Amino acid sequence: MQLRLAILANAGGVGKSTLSVHLAYEVSGQGFKVALLDLDPQRSLDVFCGLEGADVTETMAHVLSKDFKGNWKLVPVWDNSGVEVCQGHPTVAEIANDLVIRKRGEYTLADRLKKYPLPHDLIIIDCPATIGMLTINALAAATHVLVPIQLEMKAIAGSAELVEWCVTSASELQLEPRPPILGFVPSMYDSKIAMHRQYLDQLPDIAAQLEIKLYPAVRSSNEFKNASAYGIPIQKWRQLHPAAKDFTKIASDVVKLIKHK
Repeated sequence: MQLRLAILANAGGVGKSTLSVHLAYEVSGQGFKVALLDLDPQRSLDVFCGLEGADVTETMAHVLSKDFKGNWKLVPVWDNSGVEVCQGHPTVAEIANDLVIRKRGEYTLADRLKKYPLPHDLIIIDCPATIGMLTINALAAATHVLVPIQLEMKAIAGSAELVEWCVTSASELQLEPRPPILGFVPSMYDSKIAMHRQYLDQLPDIAAQLEIKLYPAVRSSNEFKNASAYGIPIQKWRQLHPAAKDFTKIASDVVKLIKHK
């Protein structure tokens, strides 16, 4: 049984795609096959993976359409790394509107993965920046959830709301088992910014109150931007850069879950 990890946040620019890409690369480096599914109409994964825009019939928009018959289109990235991507498309937003009125619309992605399963050990679902039908689809399809948190008041305050949304939505969708939140991931941390240090110090108490694991922070670094300019993860761009190790603990837990399953 594969692990399906939904990367959720209730705001944009919090590092969902950065986390998705670098976690995929880290896990694949340990010999596992990873699929990245891009549910974000902004198509951030195209940039991070060095991909050109794809025809709509080769994207997640087609996977969620009524015409899908199992012909997944996944593109291998990073020189046979073991990572493949099903790209996003702007029309995914239009598909989301159709899912609202479609029978079992909330379960479309879960149904696709059940009827037309992918052979990968890990599926990472990169979600949109807003909570809506696409995010509900990700939750319904996921076995676990991972939440990146930007070190700003609004993002931290919204973390409790997001946890409550996950619990309530899983209950309403009657998901069994309910996908647990694997952890919070502080993102874009800059130790030179006093506000970042202050909020990072507060997060352990918040995570403990919510009974959510808190992972080490992913630092802010221009090397992430430099790497994405070439469509590769920082581990390939600058292997010895300290930020290349920021995903090690999360990847270790994910690998343990894959092996357990």
